[in-house]
Amino acid sequence: MTQTTEERIAAIRAKRRDKAYDHLAQYAPIWLVDEKVLLDEDAILFNVVFYHPRYGWVNRRYRYDAFADVLYQRGQHLVDEDEALEIQQQEPFIVAPTVNTVEAYGG
Repeated sequence: MTQTTEERIAAIRAKRRDKAYDHLAQYAPIWLVDEKVLLDEDAILFNVVFYHPRYGWVNRRYRYDAFADVLYQRGQHLVDEDEALEIQQQEPFIVAPTVNTVEAYGG
């Protein structure tokens, strides 16, 4: 049975969420601020913002390859406090009751 485009995108997003959760939950709450689905590559590029224990607020870019089920970090840059406050007005991608930087490993 052939998937529709919407079904393929939903499947890639679901696999991305499962894979990203394993790595990003330590930094929760996490906000998804940008994403681009690459259907011809079964991949998705996305940016998340979170509070990092060493660097403060960061915007980190990832590529998730759904075919290989691999999450690649593609870099990060710092986010100023005003931008972080604005982003926090949105619903988080990964929810946490509090920011827990003590148990984050720092990677």
